[in-house]
Amino acid sequence: MSPISDRELWACAAHVLKTHGANAPRHVAERIGALALAGDSNGVATWQAIAKRMAALTETEAPVTRQ
Repeated sequence: MSPISDRELWACAAHVLKTHGANAPRHVAERIGALALAGDSNGVATWQAIAKRMAALTETEAPVTRQ
């Protein structure tokens, strides 16, 4: 897979979320698309791993609604 460590992938995911906010998923999709078109399977796999961690981070950060 990627030479990037799990810790670095989590840090990248947090950075993308902080930097791009609500547009983070679009940013990741654009990166994956560009890398796929370029034939960079390692880059695609890396960004897919980042996307997976972003999903986990946003899932745990969802606001709690009170009833």
